[in-house]
Amino acid sequence: MTDIDREEFDLALLEAGFGLAAEKGWQRFSLVEAAQRASLPIDEVRARFPFRHSFLFRLGRLADESAFRDDGLSGSVRERVFDLFMRRFDVFQQYREGIRAVLQALPTDPALTLLLGAATLDTMRWMAEVAGVECSGFSGTIRLNALAGVWGFALRAWERDESADLSQTMAALDQALDKAERYGALKPSSGRLMEEAESRTGIADHPLELET
Repeated sequence: MTDIDREEFDLALLEAGFGLAAEKGWQRFSLVEAAQRASLPIDEVRARFPFRHSFLFRLGRLADESAFRDDGLSGSVRERVFDLFMRRFDVFQQYREGIRAVLQALPTDPALTLLLGAATLDTMRWMAEVAGVECSGFSGTIRLNALAGVWGFALRAWERDESADLSQTMAALDQALDKAERYGALKPSSGRLMEEAESRTGIADHPLELET
């Protein structure tokens, strides 16, 4: 199976699986039934998704791939975090009702809560490094947890957001980032500060490029 075939395979299973989760709830979700609905070989589904949680982890990787795609991410640390989070929500939106079913199951599924919590912290570390947040040492760990809090706050807003443009989600994310910025959770890393300095120097060195 080529990489393209694997991606198409996974996307077909995600679409069928989250459709089932939306209809029946996460507790009654079955990978076998999802495979049957998507007309995929059950043995291959078993090989690629050995556990039900593997299905959710694949969604997380898909959302991360979309967020980290190098297509013009720029601006301040805060702007970068905002863009990265919204890119993840754009992917989540494709499977909205199924993901909402998973979120509704969390209070009664401690194991799932722990697993997704660990996966979220791992994603936040990647997000922090891509956005240029200082995340080394003890204070860095606090910032990572703060970013996870920002994500959780925005995720709850997204769960309730019925707007087509996710305006409520964006407003909640802005609000959470305001608070995070006030408490120093978006402190730029030394590498990010250097990039900003080099960018300003480049503009100063080539002022004519700004003329129209």
